[in-house]
Amino acid sequence: MSELLTTPLHDIHVASGARMVPFAGYAMPVQYGSIKAEHASVREGVGLFDVSHMGQIHFSGAGAGAVLERLVSCPVASLRPGRVRYGLLCNEEGGVVDDVTVYRVSEDRLFLCVNASNIEKDWRWCVRHAADDAELANRSDSTALLALQGPGAEAALQAISEQPLAGLKNFRFVASRCVGHEVTISRTGYTGSDGFELYAPAEAAETLWRALVDAGASPCGLGARDTLRLEAALPLYGHELDDTTSPLEAGLDRFVKLDAGGFIGCDAIRARQRAGHERALVGFQLTERGVARADYPIAHRGNSVGVVTSGAPSPTLGKSIGLGYVPPALAKPGTEIEIIVRDKPIAALVVETPFVTKHSAK
Repeated sequence: MSELLTTPLHDIHVASGARMVPFAGYAMPVQYGSIKAEHASVREGVGLFDVSHMGQIHFSGAGAGAVLERLVSCPVASLRPGRVRYGLLCNEEGGVVDDVTVYRVSEDRLFLCVNASNIEKDWRWCVRHAADDAELANRSDSTALLALQGPGAEAALQAISEQPLAGLKNFRFVASRCVGHEVTISRTGYTGSDGFELYAPAEAAETLWRALVDAGASPCGLGARDTLRLEAALPLYGHELDDTTSPLEAGLDRFVKLDAGGFIGCDAIRARQRAGHERALVGFQLTERGVARADYPIAHRGNSVGVVTSGAPSPTLGKSIGLGYVPPALAKPGTEIEIIVRDKPIAALVVETPFVTKHSAK
């Protein structure tokens, strides 16, 4: 087994007593103390995550925008500098290579933030489809990424940022100077709460981390990150999305520019839509005692109909929730299903998602 990679904050995690686990080829903190307490710090205060394992692929040159217009499912030509969009890299069969965020820095400079497990795959995919008038650079190893999330995130970050943040809207970003370092601050995140992501040189990571903790942020690990994103019903690559899954099956229609077309996989996605999808992603809530986990079977009236992709107890709701694929006829909220837990059927209901919104989390 190859040696695990580490982020620039590895020594801080170890010194803080975090429980480290392998994730996407990295040694990452899963928790510092209680996952439930870390989850609550994001819903009620401000939590700080090291997500430096994520990747950044930069595009520059006259053809940078056109390359990305063909690569990702969301519109890029209309994306103005300082703005971010969520989209998908799709393959020729209409499956998802990765889900990404697209940042436009200037007219001829953009970058993708990609999932840690897919950095090399995405890099090869982008290089394969690049044009001569666009230059690509993989800056994943030299970039630190911190996620500051929760209703107290703005106040904590403003304490160290020279750039005013109150007017920064969701899916916008600005350049700022924080504790002596140049930082790109993006009002985005993966928790369902308000918050920011900070892109900075790797060598700035420790200084930024310590300053944010001093400003009141609580360190959080991957355990809380997963329960938070599940409550927000946000997909996780390798669970809800993969190379064979259409983004429409996953309910991501609003991030797919089917009418405009032009991106790789568009024709295949249209064809799969016309043929009719055999499954749809739904949220569910257990109505009996039990916990749903990924890969547990989903049944309806005793017949196997699908599989759980993600599941866990919801700290905010105090109930067990999950996501999974079922036939479209069973996707209506209120539909009764069963989750098979250790060969025992546990009653559940298909429900509306997200399970928790910014308003309900307060």
